[in-house]
Amino acid sequence: MDADIVIRGGTLIDGTGAPGRPADVAVRGDRIVGVGDGLSGTTELDASGQVVAPGFIDIHTHYDAQVFWDPRLTPSSFHGVTTVIAGNCGFSIAPIRADGVELLARTLQHVEDMSFDTLAAGVPWAEFETFPQYLDAIERRGVALNYGCYVGHTAVRLYVMGPDAYERPANDSELAAMQQVVAEAMAGGAAGFASSASPTHNGDHGRPVPSRVSGIDELRVLLQPLRDANRGVIALLPGGVIPLPEVNALQREIGRPITWTALLTVQGYPWHEKVIADNDAARAEGIEVWPQVSCRPLVFQMNLAEPFTLNTRPSFASLMDTSFEERTAAYRDPAWRAKAWEDVGLGGGGGLPFNWTSVSIAESPSSPDLVGRPILDIAAERGVTPLDVMLDLSLEDDLKTRFTSVVANNDPEAIAWLLPRDNVLLGLADSGAHVSQLCDACFATDLLGTWVREREVMPIERAVHKLTGEPAGVYGLSDRGTVAVGKAADLCVFDPATVAPGPLRRLRDFPADGERLTADAPVGMTHTLVNGVPIRLDGQAAEDGLEACPGMMLRN
Repeated sequence: MDADIVIRGGTLIDGTGAPGRPADVAVRGDRIVGVGDGLSGTTELDASGQVVAPGFIDIHTHYDAQVFWDPRLTPSSFHGVTTVIAGNCGFSIAPIRADGVELLARTLQHVEDMSFDTLAAGVPWAEFETFPQYLDAIERRGVALNYGCYVGHTAVRLYVMGPDAYERPANDSELAAMQQVVAEAMAGGAAGFASSASPTHNGDHGRPVPSRVSGIDELRVLLQPLRDANRGVIALLPGGVIPLPEVNALQREIGRPITWTALLTVQGYPWHEKVIADNDAARAEGIEVWPQVSCRPLVFQMNLAEPFTLNTRPSFASLMDTSFEERTAAYRDPAWRAKAWEDVGLGGGGGLPFNWTSVSIAESPSSPDLVGRPILDIAAERGVTPLDVMLDLSLEDDLKTRFTSVVANNDPEAIAWLLPRDNVLLGLADSGAHVSQLCDACFATDLLGTWVREREVMPIERAVHKLTGEPAGVYGLSDRGTVAVGKAADLCVFDPATVAPGPLRRLRDFPADGERLTADAPVGMTHTLVNGVPIRLDGQAAEDGLEACPGMMLRN
């Protein structure tokens, strides 16, 4: 019997790491029904001179809310991604009570740069309370890509403890209630459990997010349902109340894979080498912990209306959840400026290192001539601190000035060393988060273009495996991640000679006039199929396929 679709004339790189080989791929319905020569089908897609691969898997996304107003999950769907995992860092949007929506939305606003107004307008909060109900709501509406989601520690704490989740440890009855919520979420299809102890994660009024108020003992209790069910992945941001040395012991006890975010590079500080040595030694003992690495420098385009990279500093944290008028008044106040300079001056402050040498002007309505210039150069010309330049320019622009800063992952040689390694996962795309500040959802096309073709850090077969078969194995996606007869027809076709992420551009296409950066013009990404339905054809979005929302809810 003829297939519905045949992808003809390409080089098949099947996701296992095996060498590429010429082969056609035939699809009928949502399954691969043939791999080989001379296959026929009703529709033929030309892959001549190109690579045919499994659809890519993005394991670190925050599409939890965006999935409701943008079921196409852009820009991931432009870049060959066919499967996403949301709920990372403990910030799922369920479970949620009606009286807790505002507090959760304020948390997401500060931690993940999600507009409060966009969240209020774009999420159908009345349609769900429990985590399984949240998954049901998405499934009813449809989604273009396969969608899995962790249940999040911060969300669970807020659901059970209310505002106290920000203030204190849980008591025994609250721990029992939270454990039951996690068990119900896992039974209803959660991909696993996620939590964060990152010192950068400050939410309502600049306070540490609820997961940071817990501790390793609470985490251990909440992970028991995963151990009991023997399924699900644990995603962590160690540090603080979740020390990295404890993660190995936790994995040995719970028995489920743990992945943590993120093993980033810092130029001149080779801490990643020790982390890899320790992790490889643990893997040799049977401990399955997967640090996540990224092929993208961590570059933020922030403004001082919501200065994520500065909010770890006390002077800026004190302004979180203040009005526009209160914030601008502080920025004008010499006393506040003096205190802020103590917090963020050269060599000062805490939390994320603020490297003034990496800061430049990205956008300025009042001073377009300054775009692209390093802020230190402007400060030297004016005889003021770089913070003064940032504040003065922002005030002139009604806080619309944007500043580009490289926060981390700025050592190309170390990145090249990390990317092809065993025992690490490609992650930290943060797709759907920090949408006005960065866009790393294009990580797959960047990996294939910059790091495979141009820098030759690994063979293309290895890169495709790390984008497909490797994460599929960790997450138990047994019918995805590789190309074989009987597997789900998640496929992409790309030109290895040209594939690239393309440019970033700023849009205002979210609810409540919300803005974002997007990468909507990749190069060399030709065809993409999700469960046998083309969502991209000949380098363009396939509207009929996208409207059909062929993605599946991945209930673990």
